[in-house]
Amino acid sequence: MSAPTLPELLEEYAHSQSHSLALVDGLSDDQIAWRPHDDSSAIGWHLGHQGAVNHYLVRNLTAAETSFDTDLDRLFDSATPEPERGTLPPLAQIVAYREAIAASTRAVVERIAAGDVGAPAQLARVADRLLRAVIDHEYQHATWIGEVRATMIDDAPPAPASRRLVRVEGYWMLDPV
Repeated sequence: MSAPTLPELLEEYAHSQSHSLALVDGLSDDQIAWRPHDDSSAIGWHLGHQGAVNHYLVRNLTAAETSFDTDLDRLFDSATPEPERGTLPPLAQIVAYREAIAASTRAVVERIAAGDVGAPAQLARVADRLLRAVIDHEYQHATWIGEVRATMIDDAPPAPASRRLVRVEGYWMLDPV
C-alpha cells in the first residue's frame, strides 16, 4: 500500500471522527457524562478533547487560528486538572465544537494541498504528519470510549471502517506506510 495523499488523509480523518461519534450513538446524556471515578474523564470529555487537540495542532503548526471557544478549550485540555474542568456541556455543543474544528482543519489542509500557502512543500509535509497524529489521537480516545460503552450496554464496539489501519497495543492507528 502506498503512502496516502493529503486528500486521502482527509478521508481517513473523516472516518476517524465518524467512528468516534458512532460509539456514542444511542447513549443517554447520563452515560455520556458518567465518570468511572473522580480522577477519570467522561465519554463526552474524550469527544471534546479529540477536537481540542486537533485545533491546538492546526493552529500551532499551520494556521495560527484563534480559539473556537476558549471555555471549551480549557475544559477539554488535558493540562487542566480533572477537578478543575467543570461540568460537561450537552453533547450537541460538544459535537458542534468538534465539527467547527474539523471544518477548519479540512479548509487549512485543502489550501495546503492546493499549494495556496507560503512554503507549500514544507507545509504539505507538516500537514501529512499533523493529520496522522490527529487521526491516531482520535482513535486512541475512541478506543477508551468503546471500552466504556461496552461496559454500559454490553456490546462490542465496531471496528473502524478503514483499510489503512493497524492495531498497535490495542489501539487503532494509521499504517505507517
